[in-house]
Amino acid sequence: MQIADPIPTPATSPAAHSRFWQRLHRRYGDVLALLPPGPPTRQTLEQALQALQAQGHPLSAALRMLRQLAMERLMELDCSQQADLATITQGVTALAELALDRACQQTRQELDERHGPLLGSDGQAIPLWIIGMGKLGARELNVSSDIDLIYVYEHEGETQGQPDGRGKISSHEYFGKAVKAIYSLIGDTTEHGFVFRVDLALRPHGNSGPAAISLSALEDYLQVHGREWERFAWLKSRVVAPTASIKAPNVQALRSVVLPFVFRRYLDYNVFDALRSLHRQIREHAARRSAGHPERANDVKLSRGGIREIEFTVQLLQVVRGGQFPELRCRPTLEALQRLARANLMPQDTADQLAQAYTFLRNVEHRIQYLDDQQTHVLPTRDEDLEWIAHTMGYADIRSFLLQLDTHRELVAQEFDILLGSNQSDGCSSGMCGGPRAPQKTPAPELDTLIEQIPPLMAARVAEWREHPKVRGLRDEARSRLFRLVQQTAQRVSQGQLEETAAIRFINWLEPLLRRESYLALLLERPSVIDRLLHLLGAAKWPARYLLQHPGVIDELASEQLFSERFVAADFEHEMALRLAALESTGEDDDENLLNLLRRAHHAETFRTLARDVEGAITVEQVADDLSALADSVLRVTAQWCWKRLKQRHRDTPNFAIIGYGKLGGKELGYGSDLDIVFIFDDADENAPEIYTAWVRKLINWLTVKTGEGDLFEIDTALRPNGNSGLLVSSFQSYSDYQQQRGSNTAWTWEHQAMTRARFVLGSDDLRQRFDAVREAVITAPRDPQSLQEEIVSMRERVRGAHPVRSALFDVKHSPGGMVDAEFAVQYLVLSQSGQHPELIGNVGNIALLQRAEAAGLLPEGVGQHAATAYRELRRIQHKSRLDEGNGQVPEATVAQHRDAILALWHAVFPH
Repeated sequence: MQIADPIPTPATSPAAHSRFWQRLHRRYGDVLALLPPGPPTRQTLEQALQALQAQGHPLSAALRMLRQLAMERLMELDCSQQADLATITQGVTALAELALDRACQQTRQELDERHGPLLGSDGQAIPLWIIGMGKLGARELNVSSDIDLIYVYEHEGETQGQPDGRGKISSHEYFGKAVKAIYSLIGDTTEHGFVFRVDLALRPHGNSGPAAISLSALEDYLQVHGREWERFAWLKSRVVAPTASIKAPNVQALRSVVLPFVFRRYLDYNVFDALRSLHRQIREHAARRSAGHPERANDVKLSRGGIREIEFTVQLLQVVRGGQFPELRCRPTLEALQRLARANLMPQDTADQLAQAYTFLRNVEHRIQYLDDQQTHVLPTRDEDLEWIAHTMGYADIRSFLLQLDTHRELVAQEFDILLGSNQSDGCSSGMCGGPRAPQKTPAPELDTLIEQIPPLMAARVAEWREHPKVRGLRDEARSRLFRLVQQTAQRVSQGQLEETAAIRFINWLEPLLRRESYLALLLERPSVIDRLLHLLGAAKWPARYLLQHPGVIDELASEQLFSERFVAADFEHEMALRLAALESTGEDDDENLLNLLRRAHHAETFRTLARDVEGAITVEQVADDLSALADSVLRVTAQWCWKRLKQRHRDTPNFAIIGYGKLGGKELGYGSDLDIVFIFDDADENAPEIYTAWVRKLINWLTVKTGEGDLFEIDTALRPNGNSGLLVSSFQSYSDYQQQRGSNTAWTWEHQAMTRARFVLGSDDLRQRFDAVREAVITAPRDPQSLQEEIVSMRERVRGAHPVRSALFDVKHSPGGMVDAEFAVQYLVLSQSGQHPELIGNVGNIALLQRAEAAGLLPEGVGQHAATAYRELRRIQHKSRLDEGNGQVPEATVAQHRDAILALWHAVFPH
């Protein structure tokens, strides 16, 4: 008789203090070596399972014994070798996935032998998807986890039965039997214990629902009956078995049902109340459990500051934002924390601190469970157990361990309370200052009472709601939110904090959005947002119109960094790459989703610039710089995406360039500006003209087509060679010949005027250098000054004739002494003088060029500088007028000094 090796003492293995470890060594010491060395992985677990079955153990017993082998190995790795958290959780998850896969295979084989194969109307086998929820879906299982499962099959069908016709059953019956059989193989307790406790309570209709549900029934349930808390449950869902089905194409049908349920198209603040309610129930349940049992208050999962509050913090921000920002969609908590930080939804320091707390608490949780293999999260009361936990966590004594535990839990609780508004405090390390907070639950007044309470203009406007179908159709809760918002806005008016016209704009903005109740929730959840929103609406008319067209952008107002930051092209393009990768990972990267993704991102960045502009945080020139840089980035991203999706593409990277003219070329874009662009290519492929033309047509369509999220830009290609009668895409050689007067088909003077503001927007470095050389050759070419002067003055008169000023007011752009006069004067100076004065070659803007021209002696002293100052001021007046939807016309006396400065420039440049 072979005597088992003696149980190692704690001196030889720190894990040996665990009563569970001791039982395993007594019972399974002779088979522990069947699991290959190192962390349990799918491969090593399969090897051990095969070895156990080779010893004669049936699958049910072999899986249970495999679990014991895996647990012993994980205890050694964790307690003796301080393996990282991912090694432990992924090891347990790999065991669950293997067990479910093998159980599903055996079950279906047995059912098929008894009832015949289960086939759909197309004659194909009907797949079963075992969906892992929660920690299983996120690959975060703890060492004593339940596994939360939902069984979904693709569609209805019937088994083929036995050859004699007996045994036929429906898919509903078939999968009901399958669920029971899988549970028996995994969840039943036998002499070897269980593999995993199985919980099906998260399935549609809970414990009263069918054990397995068809995909269409799941879709109906989620659309009609799905509750807010179920969105959090489905957030981490993942098909975990059978392995053959995980990457099958038809799984995309399941994703297309689940993703729209979890992640809504618009920012969704309704979930705050749902999460508050769920969290309140959990805390109340924990309090009842610990009543009379004070030791139960030390629950590292459910107590204040526990694991669940970190998970809720992360999941809440993901659910609120994940519909618009797909890069936030991920299952593992630690990864999600970093994604939230990258998206500026949480300071990096906070994310790091929460990650440290999460890792610490999960490691404590595992040690609690190692003691006796019990599904508990409560700290033990025996000193020797606490001391063992402390030592295996690397602490010298219990006191230092508990001090660290309290520090982590207090941090978690504070961040969670700030997020949900449970405990308003002066400090705010989460970046959610001023909200979201728990809205005050004071009863909202009835409509007639509300009308009596508010100022007269507001009252007249709100009175229209008495018969408004959208207002009458609101749920009671939504109507209450609406009336509270109006009431709060009226209070600001009464206190002199807000003009009543701004309040009316706010009501006008709210009215079309009443069906999107999440916006009402957002404004109540985040008081800082409504304060900034009202300020923006009161500042000018155009912001109000933009907000009405793109209401989803208002959440940008919640950012504390909004007014201190500027647009950064590299950050924007990196975020777009992350969002694309997120959509690709879930198979959602179709054209429609990408079009909407581009539009939402562009609108959000435009709005950030608009908010900074209205607040006075940036100048008019900085607004133009940022809008121009944003347009460049959108063009780069869209061009890349379109090329990758072009069926005819013949190379990985196109040899192609986009040249910006006009306001894009001069980096003077305003809100809603068109993009004047020209497309050129340099590619020897015989099909290059057709390929690049197809690409450009696709690119223009992506930029201009209107979707549910609006459009991006209007595109004007009239400045290409031969204008609208020319080719949409030109070869570089033909473009160069046209611009440099080579051949019979050459550019006009007005096209050379446009070239002074031309700029290489995107393309290869080689094409950039060659374009810059062409531009320099064009604008420095020798010209007859008198002929050039006559042509430019003639063109100026044509432009003035096309934009007559019929009022007595001064048009800051088109009147004599306006901005266009300055622009034409600069173009003449560049085209006539840059050959002798290379400082005029650079595309540095009209103001800088006027200053350079004066410094070069081309303008009388003071004329260039005064004109530059006047141009800047007229630009500012025009910009302010457009923000308020004005026409840029002002009383002439208010701008006489600036008019005279530009007229002096005109007469200095064009003396006759």
